[in-house]
Amino acid sequence: MSTAVHYVIDGPAEGSPVVLSGSLGSDLRMWEPQVSALTEAGYRVVRFDHRGHGGSPVPTGPYTLADLGGDTVALLDRLGIATADFVGLSLGGMVGMWLAQHAPDRLRTLTLCCTSAELGPPSGWAERARLVRAEGTQAIASAAAQRWFSEAWRAANPERMRHYEAMIAATPAEGYASCCAAIETMDIAAGLTRITAPTLVISGNEDPATPPGHGRRIAAEIPGARFEILSPGAHLASAEQPGAINDLIIEQLKDHA
Repeated sequence: MSTAVHYVIDGPAEGSPVVLSGSLGSDLRMWEPQVSALTEAGYRVVRFDHRGHGGSPVPTGPYTLADLGGDTVALLDRLGIATADFVGLSLGGMVGMWLAQHAPDRLRTLTLCCTSAELGPPSGWAERARLVRAEGTQAIASAAAQRWFSEAWRAANPERMRHYEAMIAATPAEGYASCCAAIETMDIAAGLTRITAPTLVISGNEDPATPPGHGRRIAAEIPGARFEILSPGAHLASAEQPGAINDLIIEQLKDHA
């Protein structure tokens, strides 16, 4: 059963729709560095919160990637969007790969940022879920935010770091833990070779959560995929390197318009 997720739309009503799907522990504000560039380029930008995150409902978990993907399809249906360009970072990229395998007719293009098709060991995600259920997301907020950005960026942007730590800490424990389960149990690696959407894969060179080898593997498996590495850039490269990420996304959209 799909969850009616919280969303925000920016840009011209007649613009081609671009769906932005975020990281574990984020809400749709994580895409703020992308909105103006995409809307000024004429796109209709749809951002949403995964179930259990931000303004979305928090159904009792655990969740699966099929649950999160089903929520995305239901959102497209609700908005009357037949096909969209899809941009996903981390967990959002995993959802994008699921959609490309299970609902390929809904995607025009696929852009995967700082993500992985197989992020083990599963026991690590089960342990993180246990910790969050016991102590809340504030128990992992600081460590998670540290992984999101390179050391130099963290030092130069203390206020932004506090903003992202607070974003993670505000995520409901049930939602965060249940999305950990979706990563723990995901089964998308074997289906990468079947993806037909034109795909761009972007990795951050300094990303400790999903190092470039993960992106390189995805790009090698998806037929015709393009691979780019950004440096400096850690896990939330969309915020650390917004100019470069925006240019790559818009180039991908225009190349396959």
